[in-house]
Parts: sequence; C-alpha cells; structure tokens
Amino acid sequence: MCGRYATTRSAGDLSAMFESYDETDGRLSAAYNVAPTDPVPLVQATAAGQRTLSLGRWGFVPAWSRSPAGAARMINARAETVATSRAYARAFARHRCLLPADGWYEWVRHPGGKQAYYLTPRDGSVVVFAGIWSVWEGPDGPLLTCGIVTTPARGDLADVHDRMPLLLPTERWGAWLGPTDRPVDLLAPPSLTWLAGLEIRPVGPAVGNVRNDGPGLVERVTASAPHRRGSGLGEETLF
Repeated sequence: MCGRYATTRSAGDLSAMFESYDETDGRLSAAYNVAPTDPVPLVQATAAGQRTLSLGRWGFVPAWSRSPAGAARMINARAETVATSRAYARAFARHRCLLPADGWYEWVRHPGGKQAYYLTPRDGSVVVFAGIWSVWEGPDGPLLTCGIVTTPARGDLADVHDRMPLLLPTERWGAWLGPTDRPVDLLAPPSLTWLAGLEIRPVGPAVGNVRNDGPGLVERVTASAPHRRGSGLGEETLF
C-alpha cells in the first residue's frame, strides 16, 4: 500500500471543499488510475494559514537529493519512521499536506491469480490521505513532490493488505496542516467506526495496467476469491 489510487474531482470542487486557493492553472484532470510519478492534487497551508490547492508529482524527492530518479520508490512513508527518517523527517515536521482521493486499489493474491479491490467511502465522499511534500530544485526549475503516510491496516482493511494510508477524517484536516510542537501526535489512525464506512469493492483486472483509465475501472465485479490477505500486491505494490 498504496501503489494506485483514483482522484477525479475538479479543481473547483476541491477548492471549495478545502476552502483553498486554486493554483492548478487548469492542469488538473480526472484520473482513475493514478500511478507513481503522476501529477496529483494536494492541499498545503501557508505560514499565514491560507490553504492552497496545487499539483505535485507523486513520489517524494527530498530537497537534498541529487536526482528525482528514485521518486517512484518513495511514494509512501511509514508512520512508524516518518518522524525520524533522514528522507522524510523534515517534511513531516514542517511540510505536511492533504491528498484528496476517491479511493485506492489493493490486490490480493489467491491460488487462481490476483483479485483487485477498490477501497472507497460507501457514501461517495472524498477520502483524504495524510501526505508530506517537498520542493526539489532541478535544472528545469522547482519540482513539487509528495508522498503518502501509511500505517498498519485496521478492521476489515487488514483482510486485504497489512498497510493502509493514514486516513484523515474531516475534523483532522486542520490539525494535519497546522503547526504543532508534537507532530507525532497526528499519526493516530482513524477509529474502527469511521473505517467501517469504507467499501471493499472487487474490480476488474484492467486497473493493473497503468495505461488504462476511466470510470469502468472502479465498477464492481464478481470477486474471483474472498478478500483474504495473501502475499500482497506483488508488482503493483511499492513501499
């Protein structure tokens, strides 16, 4: 977790939802199969507390990195080490962001192959991943990058994968973006009651190909096997 997700809301909808200033310049488009290094919407807060909606590349690149080549391997940061890791600690302390999504995908391996699942709120509301961001200064100018903070899976989600994004209910958005002397206190996972509002929906195999996109990827299919965790996502997972 998490190697693919969907984010299809417009810049106008997201700006209104997060009460943020839109800095996407019309470049945001719906994506049902977001993959590492793709552009994704993220919400940041300025020092004055103003929220901005921007586009960043999914795959964290520390400001001190010599190259962005390893970004695809840094799409996720573990909650257990994000505060102490050389790569992520500074961003976690100072540069946290919200990553809005419709849902995310996981794969479960079974004797007959693999079954893809789409995890999404049952009520169709937005799901927000806790994120971190960094600006890497390259030869072509500044590059805004981001990563998703992950945590051990809880409740029914643990039947699909042993990790999940750190999900932020609405009432936690402000705290994640705001200043704090103890950012580690922000890493608590959501309650089991809140997580029960997520659907674990079997979907077709087309999402496994990054070239595929469109609403058909999130349509329910008949599962080829129960969503019982096996060996994980295989090649679709990037930790």
